[in-house]
Amino acid sequence: MTPKPEDAQSYTLPQNNGYVNSAFVSNEKSSSANLSNNTNGDVRHTPQPTQPSRPIIDFDDLLPHIGDFGRYQKILFLLMIPFAFFVAFVYFSQIFITLVPEEHWCAVPELENLKYTLDERRQLAIPYDENDGYSKCTMYAVNFTYIHSLGIRKADPNWPKQSCAYGWEYNFTEIPYSTVATEFDWVCENAFLPTLSQSIFFMGAIVGGLIFGYIADHYGRIPALAGCNIIGFVAGVATAFVGNFWQFSVCRFFVGFAFDNCFTMMYILVLEYTGAKWRTFVANMSIAIFFTIASCGLPWMAYYIADWKMFAIVTSAPLILAVFTPFVVPESARWLVSQGRTEEATKILKKFEKINGRKVSPQIYKDFDESCKRMQEEEAENANYSLLDLFKTPRLRRITILLIVIWMVISLVFDGHVRNVGSLGLDFFITFTIAAATEFPADTLLTLTLDRWGRRWLAFGTMVMSGTFSLLAVCVPVGVPSAALAILGRFSVNISYNIGLQYAAELLPTVVRAQGVAFIHIMGYVASILAPFVVYLSHIMHELPLIVLGILGIFGGFLSLYLPETLNHELPQTLADGEEFGRGQGMFDFPCCAKQVDDDVDKECGNFQRSHSIGQASLRASTRGEYSSSMLQRSVRSRASFKSINTKL
Repeated sequence: MTPKPEDAQSYTLPQNNGYVNSAFVSNEKSSSANLSNNTNGDVRHTPQPTQPSRPIIDFDDLLPHIGDFGRYQKILFLLMIPFAFFVAFVYFSQIFITLVPEEHWCAVPELENLKYTLDERRQLAIPYDENDGYSKCTMYAVNFTYIHSLGIRKADPNWPKQSCAYGWEYNFTEIPYSTVATEFDWVCENAFLPTLSQSIFFMGAIVGGLIFGYIADHYGRIPALAGCNIIGFVAGVATAFVGNFWQFSVCRFFVGFAFDNCFTMMYILVLEYTGAKWRTFVANMSIAIFFTIASCGLPWMAYYIADWKMFAIVTSAPLILAVFTPFVVPESARWLVSQGRTEEATKILKKFEKINGRKVSPQIYKDFDESCKRMQEEEAENANYSLLDLFKTPRLRRITILLIVIWMVISLVFDGHVRNVGSLGLDFFITFTIAAATEFPADTLLTLTLDRWGRRWLAFGTMVMSGTFSLLAVCVPVGVPSAALAILGRFSVNISYNIGLQYAAELLPTVVRAQGVAFIHIMGYVASILAPFVVYLSHIMHELPLIVLGILGIFGGFLSLYLPETLNHELPQTLADGEEFGRGQGMFDFPCCAKQVDDDVDKECGNFQRSHSIGQASLRASTRGEYSSSMLQRSVRSRASFKSINTKL
């Protein structure tokens, strides 16, 4: 059980460009009174020795008083489970309803009427090549009734050929059910249609991010969370009743509205109410456990349901549970504060206090109310800045462009690996499960290393490893060797993905951080639109997708070396800070080898130093700021904004 917090006193806080200097405050000393409970639940004050006391200067300072991770936070943590399942269902389900078996060939109804077996039909009607097997897109252009009357049972390779005229037959041995792609024959000259529908899905994600970002800004996080899930439910169920490609694409476009929005808002809400020392656990475990379980279970749901229409309904129907969200999940207190609704925020916090079994002094809430007013003034001051300010000075412009390109590369490589599983030469369902399971060790390894090795070299190492493994997968035989290397590439880019958005949130100045991270996030969606087309390159050459993903991974890794390291550094607040940040750092500076220095050492010396405000600044960029932009919705990838930032504080 977390010890009862001390009764914090009010301070006259020094100001620095309109921002509270939390590093200064955290080192102040003052006397305080210890709150303790007697057996009757009454609060008594007992004299205590003079010791440091942290005043209420931000939302995070209030959390220890109501409970960092008490009973209510644990309930909210468990309530993340359905939303983590929702995002896995929305993201991956389209893969399983657009699968096309590797073996397919032209249907010849004439031979079926003549009672030929499958092998006899293929031998007589389908051109055969020693390397590629039976043709997928051509058939012999002859009169098969006449051929049958002559008693011929095997085709002459010199017979004329034509494109499939009567549809296709499919080998459903490895994929044991018909999909929307096989039902509507999206193969051969129409093989690009599943790829196009995937890209349309990501376009819907962009539009949905903008729409529900606006709703989250003006009407609250809970209406946005419930709304996007309801649209995902309606469009997902409607997918099962489509009659052509464009109907299917419209449905997937609206399902894209729910992509990540269906989880990210809940994810951020829970992190808002979780104390700093527990955020790393909550941020990582919600993804590593809940999302991974859903991702690994999804292929087997498809396998055993064995009906793409029923699968679409089963994976979409649970999203309707989001209508109960307003009854079990509290509104974002940070958003309420940003709207000037401090009394409502305080009411929610008192509910946390009650369920967690805490007793909080009225003075604490008074201090919180005063800090909220300062926070609103800060927001008003930041409103004078725009995204264009990131491109006005040379160093900050270079850093911003690098962050955009690197995040686009990471997004494209990650999504490319997700969708390229079918080209690895092994059982699709087993391979997908193993690849999805890499999320758990990737998150765990990141937690153990990110605050020790830093961002830059870990991003470089994991991206280069991803690219190297992808290229090596091309050089070994198709099957277990190539699949193993490709999965290692997926594992590595999982780590890179989780570093990406956090890196941006730390490097961009506070005054434009939310807008900058939002723009970078949107550019990642643009890159994801291209990922299905990279995977489609396998129709040209089987190894081409892995070659492209490998080259891009290595390219992005080397680009990350040109970014400044942020570990143990004060985060930039003003544009001037952003322009000077990292000046004096060498490319080969490595945090593990750097000498730790005191906080009062000049920041411009280039040494690594721990800032007391790192956790607050990053959390503020990831929760208050992101929805102010009306754009930033991505977990992953925004989930990275929280990962390990607050460890060791």
